[in-house]
Amino acid sequence: MCFSAEASFIGGTIISTIGIVTLRKAHKPSQLLFASIPLLFGIQQIIEGILWLIIPHTGVALVRGIFTYLFLVFATVIWPFIIPLSVLLMEEKKKRKRLLVIPLVIGTLLSLFYVFCLILVKVSPYAMRFHIQYNIDVPKQWDLIVLALYLIAIVTPLLISSIKRANILGVLLFLSCIITTVLFSQYFISVWCFFAALISGVIFWILSDSKKALAGN
Repeated sequence: MCFSAEASFIGGTIISTIGIVTLRKAHKPSQLLFASIPLLFGIQQIIEGILWLIIPHTGVALVRGIFTYLFLVFATVIWPFIIPLSVLLMEEKKKRKRLLVIPLVIGTLLSLFYVFCLILVKVSPYAMRFHIQYNIDVPKQWDLIVLALYLIAIVTPLLISSIKRANILGVLLFLSCIITTVLFSQYFISVWCFFAALISGVIFWILSDSKKALAGN
């Protein structure tokens, strides 16, 4: 998480535990990727906890670089791809399934863009004011475009989907993004991933509800 090593480890452990329980709520193979999201967020937070511990030490540049890239791969490459893909895999209505291809394509292209960025440009983490700032050396004029594409990839699939309560998750992710942009824009990657990790617990509720509906049929 974005506040301290202790908060990251405690939060990451709690979210990972919820994630393991959430995986058990998946009653179809098509739900497994969606069910894995809280666990993956938990792992990401634990990675950031390790970063909190090693950023101040100059003699561990290689280790710091490895964990920085691990965290950023989650934030910029994994999420724009697997969130729309996981929703598409679960969707059963054909018309909505076709619509869900659009954010998946956008998310895939965005993930590829970030792969090239992480390979080609300088990436630096800084621990500042109870947050970690991740600097990815890309032109600032791209920020709004990239943010808009990120939201399209992550939020719109949840709003389009016919899955019960998925729209609640989408709205919460959108609101958390707006709050982070307004209040913590300098630390957006770290803070938004913190909010998203907490919000991902809603997936347990969504899959529990889905399982009950199946049992009632």
